[in-house]
Amino acid sequence: MKSFLKTVFSRVGMVSLGILLQLLVLLASLLWFREYAPVINTLSAILSWGFVLFLLAQNGNPAYKLAWIILILGFPVLGATLYLIFGGNRLSPRLRRKMQEIDRTLADHLTQDETVIEAMRSVDPDAVVMARYLGSTVHCPACQNTETRYFPSGEDFFASVLADLPKAEHTIYLEYFIVEFGEIWDQILRILKQKAAAGVEIRFLYDDFGCIRRLPRHYDRELEALGIHTRAFNRFVPMLDSRLNNRDHRKFLIIDGKIAYTGGVNLADEYANRGDHRFGHWKDCAVRLAGDAVYPITVMFLSMWNYVRKCEGIDPPPVLQTLPEAAGFVQPYLDSPLDEEAVGRNVFINMISRARRYVWIMTPYLIVDEAMDEILTTAAKSGIDVRIITPGIPDKPTVFEMTRANYEPLLKGGVRIFEYTPGFVHSKLFLADDESVAVGTVNLDFRSLYLHFEDGVWLYRAACVSDVRADFDATFPLCREITAADTAKVRLPRRLYRAVLRLLSPLM
Repeated sequence: MKSFLKTVFSRVGMVSLGILLQLLVLLASLLWFREYAPVINTLSAILSWGFVLFLLAQNGNPAYKLAWIILILGFPVLGATLYLIFGGNRLSPRLRRKMQEIDRTLADHLTQDETVIEAMRSVDPDAVVMARYLGSTVHCPACQNTETRYFPSGEDFFASVLADLPKAEHTIYLEYFIVEFGEIWDQILRILKQKAAAGVEIRFLYDDFGCIRRLPRHYDRELEALGIHTRAFNRFVPMLDSRLNNRDHRKFLIIDGKIAYTGGVNLADEYANRGDHRFGHWKDCAVRLAGDAVYPITVMFLSMWNYVRKCEGIDPPPVLQTLPEAAGFVQPYLDSPLDEEAVGRNVFINMISRARRYVWIMTPYLIVDEAMDEILTTAAKSGIDVRIITPGIPDKPTVFEMTRANYEPLLKGGVRIFEYTPGFVHSKLFLADDESVAVGTVNLDFRSLYLHFEDGVWLYRAACVSDVRADFDATFPLCREITAADTAKVRLPRRLYRAVLRLLSPLM
């Protein structure tokens, strides 16, 4: 009983209760008008078909629109009301102005050095297509003179971070989806407090929903009292609002404008395989950059900080370190749900379509639409070695069923799928032809591709590409390959369940 009351009166419980009460009021309102059933049925039919025509006329992912259309036609008034609350990414005039200001800020501070493009063109003219796309859509330039280091595990990542943080002299910027009390956060916080006391400027941005069960409600105030400038992104409140969909899933750690980290790793013990091992061995990855490519990432962080802080303007950029010439090209990028550009998805599509020998993927969730399914299977049918590594032990059972629901059509198309038997894979990683890598925070699911703020780094012929290849080579033997025979053994009830999940996955 004590545990139940603690759950009910927790922040999650109170917020959930608030949202549930609003849904009950909505349902009661619909029931109250049932005496006018004939009129309401007629109006509902008109309303539902009006919404269907409206959705069909909109730009956007067809699978996302189809899921909403089914919901609206099945439950006209309720479905249409839920769409008005949660559907799409409609912007208020104020929010639109803020996003436009951020876009202008990025454009003003990030410009492409054309000598880098010419150097890339001399190596591979086709690679320039990706660089130009990212430069034109999100203003993120391709860079040279950047040292790259790849971490195949959270343990390696944190060892490097804990070695770099004490060396900070001017600034430390952090932006994370999940932060949780434990050994890892204790070690990092201890350093941050020391550095704040020494006069280092620290800015810390965490997603409120990602931390809702992990941090106290006003943890930002506690950190502010320690001299750490802190903001919670998009506070999770008990209101039916489409903004609840748009979470900050990005992960940055930037030191003095000289070193930047990003990848799938959050600031919690499970990412370093400490404490509870309920998901088996947690496999994640990250990348460390030092050199020219750190500046775009610094601007990307400051743009989000200013989004939360009501567009205060970008601070003067920190002084960049001078590095000897490093191999390859590095291009950080971001993805916002508040525009009509699925940047993360398009990076993946570009890599798949340009591959000549192989495309290997690690992803915690494999929830793809028909278009991505077709791109992957077309590549496989064309002789490209397409392999996907997914978890063997799930973190979310329902999402795991969605992932497995997507196996059969991919396997039939020639894609090879491997489940990581030691535990859970949280890496978001693409590798093509020993040349091209995309690493960052973007999952292969609708929420990550269309609803979250995300980031990534495209690496072309950079020094760490060989380390990514070595990671895949070491991981495949630890996996169980899924075959068409495995999917054929799935019984009819589970097959039907997975079909429903696959249909509704864009809304979940």
